[in-house]
Amino acid sequence: MNRDPAPSAQETSAPAESSPDDQERIGALEDLILARLDDDKAQDVVFIDLKGKSAVADGLIVASGRSHRHVGAMADHLLRALKEAGYGRARVEGLPHCDWVLIDTGDVIVHLFRPEVRSFYNIEKIWSVEPPARSAAG
Repeated sequence: MNRDPAPSAQETSAPAESSPDDQERIGALEDLILARLDDDKAQDVVFIDLKGKSAVADGLIVASGRSHRHVGAMADHLLRALKEAGYGRARVEGLPHCDWVLIDTGDVIVHLFRPEVRSFYNIEKIWSVEPPARSAAG
């Protein structure tokens, strides 16, 4: 049995920095996803750069479709484009209902919503850099 204390947060090593080749590959992946969503007429596309902010992914893309069918078609087209470009390991959640489809490529996470569902969950707010408005005391 190991009796050494668990390392504190200060003692743990920082995640390794991405190499220039990795950054180039991630940039190409982001460009591919954004271009495919543009071709499919995605609405209100938002790219959030998570480099240095999260170990989960380097980028987050949020977009809306007009209907269940539009969200499903965008997800299907994006998955096909990712596979053709060699990014075939993407994980997908939410395809049967197409209210909210999540596509996790490993480096970039894509959220495709119907507008009502997107406004309800408002996941962009999680990553916003603006401080919340304070009310005046009085």
